[in-house]
Amino acid sequence: MSRPDHMDVAAYALGVLDEQDTERFEEHLAACWACAAELETMVPVVGLLSGIDGETMMALEQTATDPALLDRTLVAVRADRRRTRFRQLLATAAAVVVFGGLTGFAFVSVTDDAPPGVLADPTQSTSVNDPPTSVPSTAPTGPGIGGTEEEGDQVEATDPTTGVQTTMFLVTREYGTRVNFSLRKLPGPRTCRLVVVRKNSTTEVISTWSVPEGGYGTSSRPQGLELSASTSAPVGDIKQFLVQSVDGNGVASPLVTVPM
Repeated sequence: MSRPDHMDVAAYALGVLDEQDTERFEEHLAACWACAAELETMVPVVGLLSGIDGETMMALEQTATDPALLDRTLVAVRADRRRTRFRQLLATAAAVVVFGGLTGFAFVSVTDDAPPGVLADPTQSTSVNDPPTSVPSTAPTGPGIGGTEEEGDQVEATDPTTGVQTTMFLVTREYGTRVNFSLRKLPGPRTCRLVVVRKNSTTEVISTWSVPEGGYGTSSRPQGLELSASTSAPVGDIKQFLVQSVDGNGVASPLVTVPM
């Protein structure tokens, strides 16, 4: 953020920047709280000066020695100001301040019935990012289940010994293959990994994760685990996927195998 960007606040508030400079400053304003705060403090001043042209400014300079005449001149100027242009300016400033994150409690309200620069009563904003209350479900929750259908080729497997279940969606990409997968009936605590086995018998570990004590997709934690990983191997070169449990010594044991 350069010093000229900060110095453009007054020029932007008065609407004297050209279209290109206005666009540049608004991009700067969206990320600069200091300029946004300064712009907010200028709202009442801009309301007073928005309708004053060059001739009026010269007249005001001549009234500097007569306070009473100055007050009468200002009243006359305010009554004749160009309200439409000022409303557009304040609407833009309010949008930048509110949506730029400066404050979630005040909005600038400018109407034909109220003088410019009046702030609406503070209202407590409601966060849209609060996480929803978790409701346990015993239904499978893998990718594409109960929601938008997942792209890619779907493969599923359940190990008859461990009981671990997985659903995978294989998506062809220029770089290789993206693997979106879910796991259920996965007990914990443990450390796991996903291994790609190519048709030429080479292997590649493409994801590792930890499983808490309650596991995933179990009676104590019905919600399944959803993950995503990538490999440079094209789908046609993949022989199988191995989901393995790895102990503290690095020894792997099978949890579920997904043949291709």
